[in-house]
Amino acid sequence: MRAELKQEFYKLGHRKLPWWIISFMILFMIFMGLAMGKQYGNLLVMTCYNSSQIIMLILVIVGSTIFSMEFQNKTILTLLYHAQNKGTVYLAKFITIFIYNLFLHAIAMIVTIFFNTVPLIAKIVPWTATYKYNQSLFINMLSTTGVDIITSTLIISLICLMSCMINSNTVVIMINAIIIFMGSSLSSNLLNYNIGPVDIIRWNPLNMLNLTTQYYNYATYHLTSHLSNPQLLIGTLCYIVLFTLLGYLVFRKKKF
Repeated sequence: MRAELKQEFYKLGHRKLPWWIISFMILFMIFMGLAMGKQYGNLLVMTCYNSSQIIMLILVIVGSTIFSMEFQNKTILTLLYHAQNKGTVYLAKFITIFIYNLFLHAIAMIVTIFFNTVPLIAKIVPWTATYKYNQSLFINMLSTTGVDIITSTLIISLICLMSCMINSNTVVIMINAIIIFMGSSLSSNLLNYNIGPVDIIRWNPLNMLNLTTQYYNYATYHLTSHLSNPQLLIGTLCYIVLFTLLGYLVFRKKKF
């Protein structure tokens, strides 16, 4: 397992895409600061300048290449030949994407701290100010980041599952991008059109994408999700386990 992890980290670190794409995240955060910084300073700091969706999109682009490109280029055969079993290869790739996810969130927090220290694009708001959940703004930022790591891990589990099912990197990126940007709306439509029992439909996996947004805007998104924060958290964790295991089963039975 250690050898597989070392190899995955080496490949990720020597690719240009995972590094230069971070600049798009920072540019997006700058844009959000310029557009909303004067009116929504506290909210921007709490959400790391609304970096959640852009981080998920980066994970989709980078993460899908870790799987799909190796399937297309048949380099996966070399990995499987030297590995103990298919499980270690799959798990090493999952852990690598997850660590990259932590890295992206750490960068987002560092950039947020810088923007809220140097008044370049938005007004500075005090870190000790009480904001959501009767917590200081700094704790709000840490908590929201922690919640978003869980939400983005759900996307990682979907990336792993779909990449094992679909060999085309482009198709995997397109499907997951649609899920990121339209998944919550699709779930909301399912709930609003009364096509079935709400108590069951509200537990659909697309609804779990509301976890982060509902955490920092409960009053609005609770009406959309029909679930409480703890319920969304439990549902998200369950789907992470389910999709990760399904991805492993597909990967194990996949013929290369």
